This record gives sequence, C-alpha cells and structure tokens, in this order.
Amino acid sequence: MTGRVSFPAAFLAGAALTAIFAAAALLSFVWTPHPVDGMAIAARLRPPGGAHWLGTDHFGRDVLSMLMVGARTSLAVAIVAVGFGMALGVPLGLVAAARRGGIADEIIMRGNDLVFAFPALVIAILITAVFGPSAFNAILAIGIFNTPVFARVTRGAALSLWTLDYIRAAQVAGKGQARISVEHILPNIANLLIVQGTIQFSLGILAEAALSYVGLGAQPPTPSWGRMLAEAQTMIALAPHVAIFPGLAIVLTVLGLNLVGDGLRDLTDPRLGRPR
Repeated sequence: MTGRVSFPAAFLAGAALTAIFAAAALLSFVWTPHPVDGMAIAARLRPPGGAHWLGTDHFGRDVLSMLMVGARTSLAVAIVAVGFGMALGVPLGLVAAARRGGIADEIIMRGNDLVFAFPALVIAILITAVFGPSAFNAILAIGIFNTPVFARVTRGAALSLWTLDYIRAAQVAGKGQARISVEHILPNIANLLIVQGTIQFSLGILAEAALSYVGLGAQPPTPSWGRMLAEAQTMIALAPHVAIFPGLAIVLTVLGLNLVGDGLRDLTDPRLGRPR
C-alpha cells in the first residue's frame, strides 16, 4: 500500500483534452489571433495556413479565434446550466428520499417525470417563444432539463443510506431529517454527484451546440460552436474546414469530459478495487 492514487490512462487523456479547451477559453479573454468580429471579405474561405492557422469562414473571420471564443461560450453555458440543475435537483432529491413514500416524495418524482417528458430543445422552444432566443434562455432550458436528473440520482443514492445503522443512530440521537440529509447523507453521495455532474456537463455542451445550431442559443455577434456549424453547412463541399473544426471541438470536448467522468467513477467506486 503506497497511499498513492493510480489514475487511469483514460482519465488523464480526458483531463488533458478538457484542460486544452478550458485554457483556450480562458486565453480568449485576453488574446485571440485575430479579432472575432474582424471581417475581411477578400480573405473569405481561405484554407488553413499562413496568417490563419485554421482558415477563415464565409465572412473572412479567423476560425481559430472564433473557436477560442466559442469555447468560452459553450463552457460557460454548460457550467452555469449544470450548476443550476444541481442546485435545484440535489435538494429535491434529498427531500424526496427523506420523505420516501410520502406526499412530498410523490409530488417531486411526478414533477420530474413531467419535465422528462420535454427534451431540452422543446423546453428551449417554449422559453424562447416567450422571452426570445439568448444564451441565458439556453442556460435556463438546459438547467431545467438537468434538475430531474440530479433529483433522481440523489434520491436513489440517498434511499440506500437511510436504512443504514449510522443513520438510525443519528435519528435516535434526535437529529431531524433535514440535519441528517445535510450532515450524513450528502457527504456520502458527493462523489456520485460529482461524477454525474461531469457527465451532465458534457451533455450540456452538446445541448448548447444543438440550441445554437437551430438559433435558440447565443446570438450574433457572440461566436458559438453550434452556430458555426449551422453557418457552415451550405459550404461543406467548398470549404470543409469551416465545418470540420467546430465539429471536432465539440466532439473532443465531450469525449474529454466523458473520459474524466468515467475515470472519476472508477476512482471513487470501491467495488472496482483500484490500487491506492
């Protein structure tokens, strides 16, 4: 027993991919190769190379610069949306587990079923029909969709703990359900919630890209990977790089986050018996 944690290779690869895109997003706050709103019609649809490492789009904008700022948009929307869903879903799941079989449990879980009946895209359409398309409304739609996910995961994990002896001892000691949930249940399911949060984060990036693709996410002039794909779909045969690079950015970011999630699951699951 060395006391050291052995990180899976997949986890390290995923962490590296995620770190690259996170670094690009942070770097875009202070520097990009070219201004993202700088149009040069004379330089439109140039292939990668020279002054434009990843080429230019149909307006002559630098693709690399737009990808960097687009990473900022996608990651910010996904982080806030998943945080919103976790902030609502985890307390609801704890309450449902504490009141298992009661009216509160039934109301919460049937409400979750109702939300699950509407995909994030449908929720976004409903929201934008009232408030208009924007990054904030995309966050709201993705966050609402994530809420029942965290509520169900939290409830399922918490239910198995409420039958354990140390929880019964806490009840005998006079602790109420709310205090037990916060002091004993939540810390013991935190690892599971972190893993689920990582997975939902990757799905949040996909959802943001899908909403931006159909015009319901971040609006121009803010770059977005999904909208870059939408604008490039009619020029794939003429300038394939305009669609390939934002598509690769989405695929690699989601892949990296999924690898991180799988690695965290392996590291935190005692049944896998990884050496420490």
